[in-house]
Amino acid sequence: MTTLTFAPAAEIRGGVATIQLHDDLWRITRPDGEVLGYVERSTTPAGPRFLAKRMLQRQRRFLPIGEFWDFGAAMECFRF
Repeated sequence: MTTLTFAPAAEIRGGVATIQLHDDLWRITRPDGEVLGYVERSTTPAGPRFLAKRMLQRQRRFLPIGEFWDFGAAMECFRF
């Protein structure tokens, strides 16, 4: 059986803050407000998936960095 893990609406942990923008999208920032990227939830037949996208400020685009079954795993991409 698959365990479903959903993300919090807003939280700071491990030096990274999350802000839920709507049901399926979270902005990931540093505590000082610098935007690191986004995590987007999609629904699949096997359950929810979480796509982590790094924001490339200078290029004004996003770089997909991984797709995960768990929100926490997607968040790990932004910790450094």
